[in-house]
Amino acid sequence: MGLFLSAIPVEEAVRLVSRLASPIPGGSVPLNRAYQRVLATDITADLDIPGFDRSVVDGYGVRAAATSGVSESVPAMLNLLGRVTMGTGPSSDRAISSDVCAYVPTGGALPIGADAVVMIEHTELAGDLVLVRRPVAQGENVIRKGEDFSAGEVVLRQGTRISPRDMGALAAVGCAEVPVRAVPSVGVISTGNELVPVEAVPSIGEVRDVNAALCGAFLEHLGCNPVYYGIVRDEREALDATLERAVRECDTVLISGGSSKDDRDMTASIIAGRGEVLVHGIAIAPGKPTIIGRFQGIPVIGLPGHPASTYVVLEVIVRHLITALTGETNALPQVRRVLVRENIPSVRGREEYIRVKIEGDGVYPMFGKSGLLNTLVRSDGLVRVPAGREGFEIGEEVEVVLW
Repeated sequence: MGLFLSAIPVEEAVRLVSRLASPIPGGSVPLNRAYQRVLATDITADLDIPGFDRSVVDGYGVRAAATSGVSESVPAMLNLLGRVTMGTGPSSDRAISSDVCAYVPTGGALPIGADAVVMIEHTELAGDLVLVRRPVAQGENVIRKGEDFSAGEVVLRQGTRISPRDMGALAAVGCAEVPVRAVPSVGVISTGNELVPVEAVPSIGEVRDVNAALCGAFLEHLGCNPVYYGIVRDEREALDATLERAVRECDTVLISGGSSKDDRDMTASIIAGRGEVLVHGIAIAPGKPTIIGRFQGIPVIGLPGHPASTYVVLEVIVRHLITALTGETNALPQVRRVLVRENIPSVRGREEYIRVKIEGDGVYPMFGKSGLLNTLVRSDGLVRVPAGREGFEIGEEVEVVLW
C-alpha cells in the first residue's frame, strides 16, 4: 500500500475519476416523468414557436406608422374593425390599414396588416373609434413567428438535467416521450466496529452511522439512486462479501471509513485483491486518505470516516465520478465571490478546503476538526486554498463553493 505515501494532486484525482465511468444508456420516459432526468440526446423544435405572430399584451393591433407623433392631447383616431378571438387565426377579410385597428388579447394572433400592438392602457374607446394616445414602434408588444424557437433549432442540449423550466420547453416542442439517461445506482457501505444504527443509543466508544445518510442525500441530489448495504464490521471476509454483492448490483460503490493507513483498515487491500487501487492518498485537507480504485471493473471510492472529511471529498472528487455516470454537463456547484473578513491560514503543499460562514459581503472561516459535524451544519460552503498558497488575508476576494 505504498501509494498512500505519495498523495496525488486534486486535479489529477479529478481527471482520474472522470475517466473511470461513462454515461449509462437509458431510454425514453413520458414527459410527466422526465423532471430531473438527464437528456440522452439534443432536443430540437419540431416547428416554429410561436407558429404565428402574436400579441404579448391586451391592446389593439395597428400599423405603427399610423401612431407616429400622437400624444395625450393629439391622439390618433382609428376605426375599430373587430376583435381577435383566442385560438383562431387572423381573418383575411379584416386586414389592418392605416386608419383601422382590431382588439387583440394577450397571446392572440396579430391581425393581417398590423405590425405592432398598442397597450389598452394607452387608448380610449369612443363608440366605434379607438383613440391612441401613445405611439408604438414597428414590432412593439409583438412576438414574431419563430422568435422563441425556429423549426429544427436545438432547444435543449444532451447532458442537461431537466429543470421545471426545461419541462415547459419540452412540452412546447411536442416532446411527449423524452430520451434520458438511466439513473445510476450507487452502493453505500459503512465500515467500522464503532458504528451503530441511527436509531440506536451509542455506548462509550460507539457512534451513530452518520456518513450513510450524508452520502445518500448527496447522491440523490446528483440524480442517483443510493443503495444502502448497512454497517459492516472491520472483518475482511464480511467487507469482501458485501463489496462483491454491491459491485454486482450497482454502477459504482462508496465505502465510508476504512481508508486510513492503519492495520485494521483493509479496504485498499480488499480492492487490490480482485481489482486495483489506483490512488490511496490525495493532497487534500481534509480527506487525504481517500481511495480510488476498481473492484471487478466497477469504480470504488474509499471515503474517510469523519463526516466533514467525507463531505469535502464528495463535493470535490466524487461529484465528478457521478457526473461521468449520469452524463450531466451542467452540474457545476453554485459559487459566490466575497471578501475575506478574517485571515484564512493554510499549509502550503496541499489543497485545503475550509468551511466558511458568509455574513453580508464577507466570509469567515469555521475551523474545526474533521470529526465535528457543527462546522458542516453551520457553514455556508467551502473556500479552496490552492496547494501553492499559505491561505488568504483579510480583504482578499475569494470564491465560495456553496452547499
